[in-house]
Amino acid sequence: MSKKVLYTLEYPVRCSPGILYDFLRTPAGLQEWFADKVDERDGVFSFTWNGTEDKAELLESEDAKFVRFRWDYMTKDEYFEWRIDKSEVTNQTILVISDFADKKEIKDQSQLWEYQVKELFHRLGS
Repeated sequence: MSKKVLYTLEYPVRCSPGILYDFLRTPAGLQEWFADKVDERDGVFSFTWNGTEDKAELLESEDAKFVRFRWDYMTKDEYFEWRIDKSEVTNQTILVISDFADKKEIKDQSQLWEYQVKELFHRLGS
């Protein structure tokens, strides 16, 4: 099995970091754009798509800054993260997504994130 590599994607967002954070950290916010159903118990989030469930552990988060999860099938050094940055030039909010994938799958994974982010922006009215 090949070792997965870390890749990042950046998206400018027209909303405050606090509002964006709620969509990234709370089950209700995540259910708006990321999965059909989201539940959380003791730091473990259950994400359901079309009746299929995946679980991810909340590894770390900081209010209005970032949220880091690890899918239960990932290795200990892999994670996916949503970070909220500000452009120093434009003062615009930037969503930075970090994830791991096999090199040959980065394009497909990036397209999946693109779809998810479009849904997030639609929910945000951005």
